[in-house]
Amino acid sequence: MTTAVGVGCSAESVAALKWTGTYAPALGATLRASIAWHYPAAVGPAQAGMGPQGISDEVRQNMAGALAQTVTAADPGVDVDQVVGHGHPARVLLEASKEADLLVLGSRGHWSFTGMMAGSVSIHCVTHPHCPVLVARGDE
Repeated sequence: MTTAVGVGCSAESVAALKWTGTYAPALGATLRASIAWHYPAAVGPAQAGMGPQGISDEVRQNMAGALAQTVTAADPGVDVDQVVGHGHPARVLLEASKEADLLVLGSRGHWSFTGMMAGSVSIHCVTHPHCPVLVARGDE
């Protein structure tokens, strides 16, 4: 069994990771945390593939560091498989949901608008999943 959790370096991601750190071991499941990156459209047209190797390697390393910091902040109390994916976060998380028994997401990401009940990635993952999805709202 695998429980996947999406991480976006937000307080909501930390809450989702904390919740999953309690849930996954209770079922004997592996906890897999995923973070995603891609070249934003604001820097030009979307790229068909990866960018220059040096830039891609540096971004992947930075994202891996951000993921590790979020895991440390959440202190889930269990080992966490940490995965850095390339692509839009919703696409990367839906791919992760193909191999998971549960996908856990924070209610909104780092760049969300104040007052939103759920972010665009959460909404997309809830409406197109390959497994059950839980949206964690806060750290209560």
